[in-house]
Amino acid sequence: MDDEFAKLIRRVNQPRVVIDNNACENATVIKVDSVNKHGILLEVVQVLTDMNLTITKAYISSDGGWFMDVFNVVDNDGNKIRDKEVIGYIQSRIETSAGFVSSRRGSVGVMPSEEHTSIELAGTDRPGLLSEVCAVLADLRCNVVNAEIWTHNARAAAVVHVTDDFTGCAINDPKRLSTIRELLCNVLKGSDDLKTAKTMLSAPGVMHRERRLPQIMFADGDYEKVERAGVWAAKERSSRPQVTLLNIEKDYTVITMRSKDRPKLLFDIVCTLTDMQYVVFHGMVNAGRIEAYQEFYIRHVDGHPISSEAERVRVIQCLEAAIERRGSEGLELELCTEDRLGLLSDITRIFRENSLYIKRALISTKGGKANDTFYVTDVTGNPVDLKIIDSVCAQIGHTALQVKLNSSLAPKPPHQETTMGHFFGNLFKARTFQNFKVIRSYS
Repeated sequence: MDDEFAKLIRRVNQPRVVIDNNACENATVIKVDSVNKHGILLEVVQVLTDMNLTITKAYISSDGGWFMDVFNVVDNDGNKIRDKEVIGYIQSRIETSAGFVSSRRGSVGVMPSEEHTSIELAGTDRPGLLSEVCAVLADLRCNVVNAEIWTHNARAAAVVHVTDDFTGCAINDPKRLSTIRELLCNVLKGSDDLKTAKTMLSAPGVMHRERRLPQIMFADGDYEKVERAGVWAAKERSSRPQVTLLNIEKDYTVITMRSKDRPKLLFDIVCTLTDMQYVVFHGMVNAGRIEAYQEFYIRHVDGHPISSEAERVRVIQCLEAAIERRGSEGLELELCTEDRLGLLSDITRIFRENSLYIKRALISTKGGKANDTFYVTDVTGNPVDLKIIDSVCAQIGHTALQVKLNSSLAPKPPHQETTMGHFFGNLFKARTFQNFKVIRSYS
């Protein structure tokens, strides 16, 4: 009866979304008012993420039965959203997502598809792993239409969308799916995998890729720290996010986070809190030119704050992992060329033969063109020798593979102290990074 009554309340009180270009000088302001429900914050942030909008500020309030959030957003070029069709689409998407009554808590982000088969992979990371996976898929006549690969703390995860090379559609034959699963699992296991490699296939319904990757890595325990060596290890220690937890009155746990700003940061953090079964009751986000500050008042879904030291440590580790996973580690390479079966297998083989280690990759195809991005280091995790990059570009083609300049080459801001947590009573003061270093990408 309670569940049916909650559904009735949501139907009567439909979400209200207001998009305002006059309230802020340098950002479009999106205000969302809706009946509160579990997962609604993630659904709204996911819509903004899917639209490739950057959230520069946010104010979150969902105490009681009502959800009232404000987001300041800009496009990829840092401009306001002025296209009326785009504004209408954003409004419609948020109203649909916020008003949808889900029968399953874990179904946030489910997106059906009849066009491709989704393959989810998890296992121990190692140089050449992606090359081996791509070779298997090419041999099985599976065409990779898009994919995303993450590595973090010696673990690797991927969501790969493939089609049958003969039909151009999703693969539905159970026997063929079983063969794909078995061969990929053998690749992932390797010879020294202390954890169980995981391979999952689904057709035709698949989970939203941006949503699934954090879930896969979280389930695989990538938040457990692994000691590293090399230049990137020193960089990692100097720029590691600062996460603190504090229990206060009214039975909240307050989380404050300071880290280097990047796209989709808020989305990754909200994904992690949702997967760990925590609810954000109040929050504030302020993303600067370099540093992002976030402050959340949370409780577990059972209504209690964090109550043990073990739980506190685990939450800190998981949030640090959420911030770090999508970080751009390594030299960024962009591939743009005609797509064909086996292209990704050939490219990753050339990388492997030249001792390039793929730390993260984003694969996409559209209109017969492959548009891929790779972040690479050498096999020890150190920066790549430019002579090797020249050799790789010569093999693939200088017009097809290019080194992308780091767009974040901004000067270090002057030291200053600012108060950013005033929205909730000046509980915390934000500080700019004292030891943050901007490292120049190769060009």
